[in-house]
Amino acid sequence: MSPFPARLRKATLTAHITASLGWLGAVAAFLALAVAGLISDAPQTVRSSYVAMELVGWGVIVPLAGASLVTGVVQSLGTVWGLLRHYWVMAKLLITVLATVLLLVHMQPVGHLADAAARAALARGELEGMRIQLIADAGAAVVALLTAAALSVFKPRGMTGYGMRRQRGRRQTVS
Repeated sequence: MSPFPARLRKATLTAHITASLGWLGAVAAFLALAVAGLISDAPQTVRSSYVAMELVGWGVIVPLAGASLVTGVVQSLGTVWGLLRHYWVMAKLLITVLATVLLLVHMQPVGHLADAAARAALARGELEGMRIQLIADAGAAVVALLTAAALSVFKPRGMTGYGMRRQRGRRQTVS
């Protein structure tokens, strides 16, 4: 039996899926902008890519990451899966928390590049290490978010010690 009524459970699930997929899509758009900023020969494309990355990062990705984290925790507490009962739920939580923290750290170089690009066109090779790092970080984020999505679909078996104790306690109460 689920701790949440069906309507509330479906509403929180819808919010969680929407935030999580939005986060994934926004990171994919961020990745496309990072690639365009690195490989383009057009100064205006390079400048606008990095300025747009900061806007997308703070205006879309960060809020969606927070929403995904909050709705995921609420969703887990309102379902039979629980927050700490199954390893796959804990893995998703760990991925989401780490991705959110790394995102917040990652936004500092994004801001630096956006400021540099807004002041003047970035020459080919200028701040190249940072520009390549943005691509690598965004690519890693896409992989992490796809992994979290796959865990939601496949739900690998395996209960935590806490989950097994809870399950035994419920069986004894029912008997």
